[in-house]
Amino acid sequence: MTSPAGESRPTHLDLQRERGLTIDWDDGVRHFLPVVVLRRHSPSADQRELRAEMARNPFTVLPASSTGPLRAEAAEPVGHYALRIRFSDGHDTGIYTWRYLRELGEKHGTLPPKA
Repeated sequence: MTSPAGESRPTHLDLQRERGLTIDWDDGVRHFLPVVVLRRHSPSADQRELRAEMARNPFTVLPASSTGPLRAEAAEPVGHYALRIRFSDGHDTGIYTWRYLRELGEKHGTLPPKA
């Protein structure tokens, strides 16, 4: 069922730590967001600033990660409106609202990987 404002809500979330997040929406749409997409598009303040800096200067040096392949270590609900994802590089300050996840899915989603 969609929310009173007409926004979609997830009916099922499946986090595959090495791959990404599959979201089934209440309108029948399914999105898969790879871990790297979720991390790159984190809604946290520091990531928003980094994306703005990259838009201004395409030669922006990205922070290095020495933690090995990026993984989504955990996801936890935030109220009834969002999800917080903790990544293997220690980043965990982004709160992904359902609206934002839907936007990411529409722009960057791919077909879910085969099990």
